[in-house]
Amino acid sequence: HRRFDYRPKTDPYCQARYTFCPTGSAIPLMKEEDVIEVYRLQAPVWEFKYGDLLGHLKIMHDAVGFRSSLTGKNYTMEWYELFQLGNCTFPHLRPGMDAPFWCNQGAACFYEGIDDAHWKENGTLVLVTTISGTMFNEMAKWVKYDNETGIYYETWTVQASPDKRAGVWFDSYECSKFILRTYQKLADLGAVFNKIQTNYTSIILFSGEPIYLGNETSIFGPLGNKTLAAAIRDFYYPFKPHRTVGEFFVDLLKIINRVILNHQFYLFYNLEYWFLPMKAPYLKIIYEEVPLPNGSKTSSGL
Repeated sequence: HRRFDYRPKTDPYCQARYTFCPTGSAIPLMKEEDVIEVYRLQAPVWEFKYGDLLGHLKIMHDAVGFRSSLTGKNYTMEWYELFQLGNCTFPHLRPGMDAPFWCNQGAACFYEGIDDAHWKENGTLVLVTTISGTMFNEMAKWVKYDNETGIYYETWTVQASPDKRAGVWFDSYECSKFILRTYQKLADLGAVFNKIQTNYTSIILFSGEPIYLGNETSIFGPLGNKTLAAAIRDFYYPFKPHRTVGEFFVDLLKIINRVILNHQFYLFYNLEYWFLPMKAPYLKIIYEEVPLPNGSKTSSGL
């Protein structure tokens, strides 16, 4: 997943149904001698709206909690979509614009408090390690770097097959990956993690070797490939938001026909378009263990 030099300004066309990080605040500077508990937080996606519905499918959202021993204050940190998941996964086809228009950014959100009921009721709130104030402050510097350079949300993991040893063509970049990077950063700084099982959700597409198609300019620009441009727009059209149930089912049949019967998927990744020759089982949601770090690895960034 590519790092960028800076985060671009968002376009006013992109509107969030739910305001991003409404109670967010700056990460505080902790006293060096503080002892800070670190908590693994996990709950079903959209739990605030649908309760445990997506929990049954193991579609989970991840965050990390902190508790300062000196002040008794709790904090939550998470990384998620600025304009909701649909906008990060599929583009808008706007009148008068040849290229699909993406409202895709993800970012870190830090705020005071831990909503115990939200995490405990249908999910997880468990102590994973304890760190010093110094380690917390170093982590905060890394979060700033990570947040300014890793800006695009990526829903899909793309693999060659369901085999555990199968090659990964594209890796996702979403809430759980931020938590895994944070845990690794804390391990690099000397944190020792408790031995507990930690599972995460991945949404996987299965494909043969991807074919590189080009970027927005080379496909949709004045010297672009008109046939390919039309095929990409046509592919994304059925994924638009639906006003009626009937409209949804008509488009769902189009999607099944394209992805499963014709084995086609167009992926936009690192600002480039790829063609995925899809293969069975096409798509799978998995909830599998990614162990907590057990020592220092080379850290990315600071």
